[in-house]
Amino acid sequence: MSAPVIQRSPLLLADGWRDYQLLHCGFGMKQELWGRVNLVRPDPQIIWPKADGPEWKGWDGFYHRSSEGGGRWEFRKRPADHWTIGYQRLGLTFRIQPTSFKHTGLFPEQAVNWEWSSTLIKQARAAGREIAVLNLFGYTGAATCAAAKAGASVTHVDASEGMVKWCRENAALSGLASAPIRYIVDDCLKFVRREIKRGRRYDAVIMDPPTYGRGAGGEMWRLEDSLWELLVECRKVLTPEPLFFLINAYTARLSPTVVANLLHALLGDRPGVITAGEVGLPIQADAAKTQASGKTGYTKVLPCGIYGRWQVADT
Repeated sequence: MSAPVIQRSPLLLADGWRDYQLLHCGFGMKQELWGRVNLVRPDPQIIWPKADGPEWKGWDGFYHRSSEGGGRWEFRKRPADHWTIGYQRLGLTFRIQPTSFKHTGLFPEQAVNWEWSSTLIKQARAAGREIAVLNLFGYTGAATCAAAKAGASVTHVDASEGMVKWCRENAALSGLASAPIRYIVDDCLKFVRREIKRGRRYDAVIMDPPTYGRGAGGEMWRLEDSLWELLVECRKVLTPEPLFFLINAYTARLSPTVVANLLHALLGDRPGVITAGEVGLPIQADAAKTQASGKTGYTKVLPCGIYGRWQVADT
């Protein structure tokens, strides 16, 4: 049995959005258009200046960081408590709501992974295969909805009851209220171990492990100490012929090479392809400036996280 091929991929750009735009970046902040709502929020990756100076114009909501940690939203034009945006390429709709931790309930850069997993699932379904997906640390369920839309049955696991409820709402908004999705509030490691005992198996695993976390029962999670243990258990719930394994990460000190090494250590005895790299978003102001100049050249993009993928080799 041949070992998987490892490929280092360039940054994957989530440029298929209509309802979302990353307008400007600079001075540690980013300005985004979520549907019709214009938000400015911090981003630790943005250590370069904004071309037109430090002022931010036209915003509806601005997140002010606190020196003591966290922060607060200021709204000039208070949007509804929540609203929706769509990702038309996959027929998905998501609820957007600014939270106290600056997030909105969606990571738009992950669209590249939704499309990748959807393609693999659709290909397997076209070949007559039923696909079961396990989504760990599933958050508000964008990846769950994408997999279900493609025809998979999905088990969505998160330690936060509120996030699991949000996932259920996103599924309903996307026309998936009756889709075969199991919604589980639980500690991911404990859940996987119970699935092993129950004999339940999955064709694909998606996970977005946090740097730090606490399980539904108060269990502590620290990525460097806990991730490999979880991966080993996940290997045990894979079917004999798995389709894919996806790890997303937003931990600054973790590199794509580390994730590729983990996947090789986990699945190195299976023929397949391992790819690893960054995901990111185009910055509209820079793209427009380059286009207006009529020249080809460097256009800044915002790196937003890293990924590692293993997928079955073509047969």
